[in-house]
Amino acid sequence: MTVISPLLQGLCDDAALFPPGNAPLAKAIPAHHAYRRADYAALVGPFIFPAPRLGELAAHLSGDSSLSLSLTVPTGPADTAAALASAVDLPGVRVIAVEVGTPAGVTADEAFDELARIRSTYPDIEIFVEVPRDGRRGDYLAALTAAGYSAKFRTGGIVAEAYPDEDELADAIIFVVRAGIPFKATAGLHHAVRNTDPETGFEQHGFLNILTAVTVAAADGDRSDVVAALAERDGSAIARALSGMTDKAAADVRRRFLSFGTCSITDPLTELESLGLISAGPKTEGTLV
Repeated sequence: MTVISPLLQGLCDDAALFPPGNAPLAKAIPAHHAYRRADYAALVGPFIFPAPRLGELAAHLSGDSSLSLSLTVPTGPADTAAALASAVDLPGVRVIAVEVGTPAGVTADEAFDELARIRSTYPDIEIFVEVPRDGRRGDYLAALTAAGYSAKFRTGGIVAEAYPDEDELADAIIFVVRAGIPFKATAGLHHAVRNTDPETGFEQHGFLNILTAVTVAAADGDRSDVVAALAERDGSAIARALSGMTDKAAADVRRRFLSFGTCSITDPLTELESLGLISAGPKTEGTLV
């Protein structure tokens, strides 16, 4: 049987619909249900769904299986209430989180005034706010500290400029960890360990690097050590450090770094197995690897 440690449980949100995977909806939903039946199901988080495509979803729902969604609203807070109202009315859908974009020109005050109204209507739905990478970042981080929502950091994309470097990401991690703001990451985390993509040349962050960086930041480590954790390319060294964590320490890291979106659940699973952080069990019904 595959055993998923507390450090890894629920770490991988299923973002199959998003680039570079761009899976067809007709395949992505059955695949997600298969992941939830597999013996590695504990690794898998919710199905990430874009609000602009809600009109397509009903045709692909099955009465046999419920679907837990994290709803992304890239157009921002002004459109979030309407998107949630549409999503929660779909039979068999359970919206557990909403990920709110912050388009250019939307100030922190404007965003958080609207988010407060959304929280009052949907108190049980977790709110993630995408932290902008421009001059508004400080205002958004301060507002997150006061409001008690979670942060969402974009860690890559389809162009090189979408990838924050180690210094930028380290500063973001240090702030939210020490302010007590939980966060998730999205885009660009295609591998467990820091790497250079051989096709694009993009410098890509590793999701295990982020786990180790959070550990360093939580222990009040120097900024240079957080940067070094993000830059580390020795997967075996990272795996040894993480495998030695106690369950208590792992829980502390994961209440800070909640999850990351991946367009392929099986890719991180395979890499975690190769690093010895997951012991593969026999394949069971629903297992896709």
